[in-house]
Amino acid sequence: MTTETDRRPRTEPPLAASRRIGWCVLVMLVVPGGYILLAALVLVWIGNPVVATIAVGAIVTVTVGCARYLRPRFFAFDPGPGPMDGTQRSPRFWRWVLLAMPVTFLAGQTIALMLYGLVGSPGFDRHREAEQASAQVLVITLALVVAPLSEEALLRGLTYPLLRKQVGVVTSAVLTSLLFACMHGNLIQAVATAPLGLVLALVAERTRGLWQVVVLHSVYNLATALVPPGAVQALATPVGVSVMGAAWFVCLACLIVRVRPRASAARPG
Repeated sequence: MTTETDRRPRTEPPLAASRRIGWCVLVMLVVPGGYILLAALVLVWIGNPVVATIAVGAIVTVTVGCARYLRPRFFAFDPGPGPMDGTQRSPRFWRWVLLAMPVTFLAGQTIALMLYGLVGSPGFDRHREAEQASAQVLVITLALVVAPLSEEALLRGLTYPLLRKQVGVVTSAVLTSLLFACMHGNLIQAVATAPLGLVLALVAERTRGLWQVVVLHSVYNLATALVPPGAVQALATPVGVSVMGAAWFVCLACLIVRVRPRASAARPG
């Protein structure tokens, strides 16, 4: 059986490598650039940042959803899903996902709390002030519905498939996770969400769907809202962060192992 790696030459021609790099740079510039432009225009029109974010999220969700429905082949990438042999419903894979999610939450929250205590974050403070100044129902709707739908549509529904057309699983997952973190606009939220982005990218790779990552994202946001910072403050130390980070890396490695064989096996040798 020939894997995806085996099919590529060990030393890629410079032109092919440049094309792959150029494609990744283009995707990483155009997708967030378009989103930022849209968000700026809507914010000028509406004024309230929370309401504007909800409006932008609705536009992104509908646009990407319609595009994926009308042009599914544009979002397809090799290797495509194999026959329905149970790999997408693998209980072993989902057991690791269910284990990885709370570990991801604790790892992200502990390092974010530790950094906030050390260096602070004016951007995060402004974010909290904007939420406190808005109606609670809008904040809840944004966190549990609009943000999971729009961010997953933009990142795992659009950006990840475009990157995977040219590069591998890990590279695509890392790039979309970096973009996911940067989109939050401040150091604290970026650090807290980057580990989640990697896990969600692997789930999207395995399932080739969006509803699974939307649900996981929403559950993560719900945990962020319900679990008070004081409940994990005791872990926000160098030792605690190291332990949670190591546990998260183990979970991530196990997920990568369970995703990559499927990607290779989908190409008949």
